[in-house]
Amino acid sequence: FGSGTKLDVGSVTRPKVSVLPPSSAEISSKKTATLVCVASEGFPSDWSLSWKVDGSSRSQESSAGLLEKDGLYSWSSSLTLSEQEWMESVSVSCEATRSGQPALTGHVTRQQCSE
Repeated sequence: FGSGTKLDVGSVTRPKVSVLPPSSAEISSKKTATLVCVASEGFPSDWSLSWKVDGSSRSQESSAGLLEKDGLYSWSSSLTLSEQEWMESVSVSCEATRSGQPALTGHVTRQQCSE
C-alpha cells in the first residue's frame, strides 16, 4: 500500500462478558426470572451470544453488535425462566463465541442472588 500505510484486518478484541441476575421483585410479582447477558468492548462485530442453564443449551435471540464511540462493539441478550426453573437451577451462563476464538463465559448462580 505504500510507506506509512498499515492495514490490519486480523485484529480481534475479546469482549468482556457478564450476566445480570433477575430481580427479586420480578420473581415475586411475575413468577418469572429474566437474566441479561452483556458483552462489551469486543471487535469485530460477529461475536454471538448463547445461554446455558446447568450446562444445557437454551436458544435465545441476541442483539446485533452495536458500534460504540470507542470503535468497539457491544451485544446483549436476555433469557426469561419460570420461577420454578430459576429456583431449581444451579448455574446460568452466557457464552460469547466467534469462529476461531476460544469462548468467553459469564455466569451467575442462584446462591449468589439469595439474601
